[in-house]
Order: sequence, then structure tokens, then C-alpha cells
Amino acid sequence: MRLVFFGTPHFAVPSLQRLLAEPGFEVAAVVTQPDRRRGRGSQVDASPVKQIAVEANCPVLQPTRIKKDEATLTALEAIQADAFVVVAYGQLLSQRILDMPRLGCINGHGSLLPAYRGAAPIQWCIVNGDTVTGMTTMLMNLGMDTGDMLLKSTLPIGLLDTAGEVATALAQQCAGLLVETLHGLVDGILSPLPQDEALATYAPLIQKDDFELDWSKAAIAIHNQVRGFYPNSVTTFRGQPLKVMSTVPLGEPYWAELPSDLVAMREAVDAIVAETVLSSSPPGTLVGLLKGQGPLVQTGDGLLLLRQVKPSGKQAQSGSDFVNGSRLQVGESLV
Repeated sequence: MRLVFFGTPHFAVPSLQRLLAEPGFEVAAVVTQPDRRRGRGSQVDASPVKQIAVEANCPVLQPTRIKKDEATLTALEAIQADAFVVVAYGQLLSQRILDMPRLGCINGHGSLLPAYRGAAPIQWCIVNGDTVTGMTTMLMNLGMDTGDMLLKSTLPIGLLDTAGEVATALAQQCAGLLVETLHGLVDGILSPLPQDEALATYAPLIQKDDFELDWSKAAIAIHNQVRGFYPNSVTTFRGQPLKVMSTVPLGEPYWAELPSDLVAMREAVDAIVAETVLSSSPPGTLVGLLKGQGPLVQTGDGLLLLRQVKPSGKQAQSGSDFVNGSRLQVGESLV
């Protein structure tokens, strides 16, 4: 099978590697975003997908605007591919491109479609508290993730899983699911299934305001926001920005899913909970300092342990080091 692979970030790398290694598959070219300047030194870096393609001596195309780049379009047509495989490429494809391959353009999308169409499905499903996600392969059309579905795989989401950890697992699932999908199309055993528009939800681009924490929300909602937008969620402490990178909701619904070192401190947590009920501390208040773990924050509903933070101008640190290094006092507030 003659293929062209479209992809850019680390999420797409396992899929490209699997296609390059699969017997009977030929990746005739890779299309990826142009090299970008990154970091403080503005060093020009190739995308993770390009790096893999170069190592494999695979031709690379990097149009700035693929729908308008005639040289790229002509090159793609000349390849006469059986399928274009698209994983987190980063540009929309025109109908001209969609019509080029014999079997169509196959996309690997990081959600169980039609849920979470759009740019950030993994992050938003965690922010929304979903306990299951997955991958969907589909035949692409001009819509935003609206094409007919081919195959799905599922992945459970643990209480403490971050978006990065879920993305790593889904990237591996995507690689296998794409191979299965391509074989199924060639063998004629897959029946594309239209998406139910009534069930569609969207995962929009993440905005800077999405990172701001509101301590009046429930502990579980704040926790989901922190792990969904890891490592960017932020609050204010002592007048300075404080990134909150890892949290743990504490209380009766969550003990069964927590690590043993925290479960062992259940009595200490219960004592702090009893005190906060009596004191009626406002949301954002530090109501306890859990030894060896970090500060406990009162939220609009329940307590939240800060397990990893990044104070302004400093390196990320454990909650315990934050307590000791900043000499935290019960009664101080996050806003």
C-alpha cells in the first residue's frame, strides 16, 4: 500500500513509525508543518514527525499553506497514493487533496467521535471529568472531524492521569488502529458509519483564560482542570503567579483511587476536614499542611492537595518543598 503521512507533533510519531515498519506499506512522502523558531534562542527546530522522516530517508514536504501550494499539490498527485494518513497535522485539507488517494484520507482522532470534535479533545475530556476516552479512525471530509467513522478503540482515564499521560497512551493506540483500518479498507471488510450529529460535542482551542483557577469551584472540578491543562493552570499566591501542576482531591469518593502514601494519611486528612467544617474557611484558604505531601486548600466543595507547584521565577517543586521553602502558614489564601 502506497501512503503519504500527514502529521506534526509527538502525538503523531508512533503512527508514522508503525507505518514505516509495517510490511506491505510504503510511506512515499511525509507532509508536516514548516520548521519553527522555538525557545529563548529562537532556534529553528524541525517537527518531531519531520525528524523521524529524515531518519528514515523519507521525502518531506513542508508547505506553509498546503491548500495554496501548487508545488506540493502537484507532488502529492504524482505520488498516486492509495491513502493519505493524517494524525494531528495542523492544517485543513482541500477537496482537491481529499480526492487524490484511491482509498481516501484516513484520520486518527483522539476521541470517541462524535464527541470532542476539534483541536483539543484529550484536554477537554479530562477537564470535563470523563473516565473513558479513545481513538477513532475516519474518512475525512471538508468538515471539522465530521467524516464517516471506521474503527474505534477505548482507553480508561484514571483519577490522577494528566492530559500528557493520556495522549501518550492514545498515540500508541492510534498507531495500531490505523494499521488495522488500512488493512480493513484494502480487504473491503470495513463499513464507514456516519456520525450522529445529535451527539456531537466540541473541543475548542485552549485559551489563556482557561488556565485560571477558581477556588469557588468543587475540588474535583479544579483537579480535572489542573490535569487536563497540565502544566499550565495558574493561581495567585502572595501577589505572584503560582502554577499548580499536580493536585489530588481528598475525601470519601476518592480514597480507592489514590496511592498508598496518601491513603496512609487518611486520619490526618479527616482531622483537617473536621476542623474546616467548624471554621468555615473561604475557598482558596490553606487549611492544613499535610506532612511530606503539601498544603491542603479549601475549595467550594472539598479539599484539594497541592502536590506539585511552580512559583514565579522558580523551578517546579513538590508540595512538601513548597511548604518548607515558602514557610507556608495555615490561613493564607490563593486567589
